[in-house]
Amino acid sequence: MVQGVGFRYTTRRIAGRFRVTGYVQNLADGRVLVVVEGEPDELDRFLAAIAEQLGHYVDQVTTGVEPAENAYRGFDIRF
Repeated sequence: MVQGVGFRYTTRRIAGRFRVTGYVQNLADGRVLVVVEGEPDELDRFLAAIAEQLGHYVDQVTTGVEPAENAYRGFDIRF
């Protein structure tokens, strides 16, 4: 539950510092979904930057790896 802390906007700003594409989206149950594509090392740095800046708002992280779709042109906020 990270409502009201600017998580999506901060995540998008952080993404601008990395070669990643994808999106961040609030879910109806209060969780936040981050879908991101990029080179493995770049993804690790991106996720570490999110944890460093926003980790104090996060109680639990669940990650998964799937084949890249190459469907994203940038990093967006979805509503």
